[in-house]
Amino acid sequence: MKARQAKRLKMVAKYAAKREALKKAGDYEALQALPRNASPVRLHNRCKLSGRPKGYMRQFGISRIDFRELASAGLIPGVRKASW
Repeated sequence: MKARQAKRLKMVAKYAAKREALKKAGDYEALQALPRNASPVRLHNRCKLSGRPKGYMRQFGISRIDFRELASAGLIPGVRKASW
C-alpha cells in the first residue's frame, strides 16, 4: 500500500500543471482522459513508518499507535507522557 501511495504521489506531481491548464481552459473531456491516479483527491495520508491509513497524526506524520510507542520510549523530542 505504501508503494501504491508513492506511485500515486508521483503521478499527481507529474500531471499537476496539465490538470491546472485543462481546468482553466474548461476542457473537461480532456481532463477525464487523464489517468485516475493523477487526481490529488485520490491521495490519502498514511503513516510514514507502518503505512497505516487511519489514526494519522498530521503534525508528526505517523499513526497514533506508532506515536504512542515512540513517545513512551522518549524518541519524539518535546513530547512526554502526561502524569498527574
